[in-house]
Amino acid sequence: MHYFTPKRCPSSNKIMYHDRVQALRAAEQSFIERGTELWVYRCEFCGRWHLTHHDPKNSMGTMQHYKGAGRPRSRKRGYKPRY
Repeated sequence: MHYFTPKRCPSSNKIMYHDRVQALRAAEQSFIERGTELWVYRCEFCGRWHLTHHDPKNSMGTMQHYKGAGRPRSRKRGYKPRY
């Protein structure tokens, strides 16, 4: 039996969809099967469509929640990064 292996984005390792319609279908299928609400966005690295758990209306854009030199902040209390 042949199993479909989806192509993944080299930068984010997310499944790449060719167009928005395919991504919307996958998001709808995920909601039916798992009850998970997903949103569709276009990747700025590969130009394909991906799914995300983050609502684009609530975010200020991609990578905006990271401050500094592209380093993510830790969620631990009292964590102080060494630069």
